[in-house]
Amino acid sequence: MTANRDTPTRAAAPNDVQQRRVAVSRSAAATLEGVNAQHIQVKDYSFFYGPTQVLFDLTMDFPERHVTALIGPSGCGKSTLLRNINRMNDLIDGISHQGDIQIDGSSIYDPYLEVISLRKRIGMVFQKSNPFPKSIYENIVYSLRVAGRNKKSELDETVETSLKAAALWDEVKDRLQESAFSLSGGQMQRLCIARAIANRPEILLMDEPCSALDPIATGKIEDLIHDLKKEYTIIIVTHNMQQAARVSDKTAFLYMGQLIEYDETEKIFMKPSEAQTEAYVSGRFG
Repeated sequence: MTANRDTPTRAAAPNDVQQRRVAVSRSAAATLEGVNAQHIQVKDYSFFYGPTQVLFDLTMDFPERHVTALIGPSGCGKSTLLRNINRMNDLIDGISHQGDIQIDGSSIYDPYLEVISLRKRIGMVFQKSNPFPKSIYENIVYSLRVAGRNKKSELDETVETSLKAAALWDEVKDRLQESAFSLSGGQMQRLCIARAIANRPEILLMDEPCSALDPIATGKIEDLIHDLKKEYTIIIVTHNMQQAARVSDKTAFLYMGQLIEYDETEKIFMKPSEAQTEAYVSGRFG
């Protein structure tokens, strides 16, 4: 969607505060530059639902094959940013943006880019597991069948490879034709992860993937995230501070649509630069 610079009305923000937020964003990007290949780059990015601005001049880079956690209170823009990376918010009427999001240096808003081809590069896992009302096997191969790939040997290989990558193969290999709804909550979420990576994407977006799971299932998903980052660039939205500290390499703290601080996860949780970040991660507000 082309940016509309005339229609939206920017929410009021003092100039000095706004400039400071932009400086924080650009400083964060500069700090990370050159450390790892930057797979995803968000550049001076603002986003609007109709006249309401919900993201303010975000600039940040996401390193390749790293896990980045987005933290912040409800309504701060975490999920909005996540869903813009694969342009899922395009389905909402009246949206607009300014700035850019790039993957490997190419804009996701390039008018010649097919959104379907973009989404093939980006897997998405949602807060609530959402398996299709099909067998375990058919859940994994669904996207391949849609693309016209029906060779049984390829489908079988994809099912096994994806379920092994999601640490689920040993638990379901003898029941692949059973309904996906026969699985436990944690197993269904791992099935959704296996489905998301069946098409071999480069990027995996996870929106509160463990919020509905018990501690044991959560631990399995977190172990899985550690394994998956060897192959994928992962961005995870979470309200769980302990989870962000455990699974991520980088952490970004957002508040009211603005990037407050972005750095190595250890620094964010042990020695943040911003008082507001310290207050949030220590539980004094949020």
